[in-house]
Amino acid sequence: MNLHDERNKVQRRQFLQGMGIAAVGLAFAPLRSQADTETLAFGNGTRELIAYPQKRPLMLVTARPPHLEMPFAVFKEGVLTPNDAFFVRYHMPNIPASIDAGMHRLKVGGLVDKPLSLSLKDLQGLGDPVEIVAVNQCSGNSRGFVSPRVFGAQLGNGSMGNARWTGIPLKKVLEQAGVQAGAKQVTVRGLDHAVLPATPEFVKAFDIDLALNGETMIAWAMNGADIPFLNGYPIKLIVPGYFGTYWVKHLSEIEVIGHDFDGFFMQTAYRVPDNDCQCIPAGSNPDKMRPITQLKIRSFVTSLRGGESLPLGNPVALQGIAFDCGEGISAVEISDDGGQHWQAATLGEDLGKYSFREWRTTWKPQSKGKVALQVRARNRLGEEQPASGLWNPGGYAHNAIETISVFVV
Repeated sequence: MNLHDERNKVQRRQFLQGMGIAAVGLAFAPLRSQADTETLAFGNGTRELIAYPQKRPLMLVTARPPHLEMPFAVFKEGVLTPNDAFFVRYHMPNIPASIDAGMHRLKVGGLVDKPLSLSLKDLQGLGDPVEIVAVNQCSGNSRGFVSPRVFGAQLGNGSMGNARWTGIPLKKVLEQAGVQAGAKQVTVRGLDHAVLPATPEFVKAFDIDLALNGETMIAWAMNGADIPFLNGYPIKLIVPGYFGTYWVKHLSEIEVIGHDFDGFFMQTAYRVPDNDCQCIPAGSNPDKMRPITQLKIRSFVTSLRGGESLPLGNPVALQGIAFDCGEGISAVEISDDGGQHWQAATLGEDLGKYSFREWRTTWKPQSKGKVALQVRARNRLGEEQPASGLWNPGGYAHNAIETISVFVV
């Protein structure tokens, strides 16, 4: 039986199971927060706060499929993002209502010597578990700040999070299966699927070298606990340094192929201009596109909220986070004069090259009025954030220098 037949069999079984789990499905009805709404700093930025099971109130983007963004204040809580606050992003509206971790299987097939059907226990028996702290960021994070606006969910800065992931390297699984000569890519998919047959299924692909690099992993734990259901329970693909579109939830199938995959979510969706900046002049059309891949360098102030009032002459303790695709953050600086002068911050503990890097400094307001604080990061290759936003038709990979306005009184 090939993977397509196996997938249809699994979907039929899920449908039949779903007929008998209405009560479990009702348990996933969201609850509105008493806090009511959160307002983002762009037009039409008011968002309703909704609490799903295992989640605190988060900003509702869409209800089906669940798409939840974190209020930015979450990042003040520490360099590791709490599981109950971690953002949620699905692509297909039919998501599983419940999953029995003991029954779940990961199918591995295609150009392999030995097709596999692995339980969670099987995966855990392939070797000692490994841990990695890595940022998961939605490709469209911060799209709401792109100007001129583009089509897609108008997101603030809360569709990203940083966690300690525990699991087994994907390399171990593929070694168990035996990758054959001629392998070029792997495709991956989870248990969410489309409603209509004509809708392309959510399938991602990446090169075999990335699959075998020892860092791409299959995780079963997040910050020392089971992965929350809406973040991919019981197993999730972790691709450190890459955008979240590759981090497949409820991972169920891996197929090794000998060609470049031409599915919709590689050849049509999640694509950027094929140049170094992944940008074009606003409103124009790119000559050539390619799939989005690695994260760009970013930094944020997390200790202040825009519009806060601060006393003149009193030192202010500033802190924040920075990250990139895995080259490693080497410096963070702040400016209060439009970028004419920059003050170095002190970097915090290094939790690994794919993690948020905390930074701290002290800033003393020198004059009254509105002050625009800017923060920028540099990585070990010398790459810095651009001064202004770079435009592309998808609003992807936004990483301009962040500015937060405060009032000195």
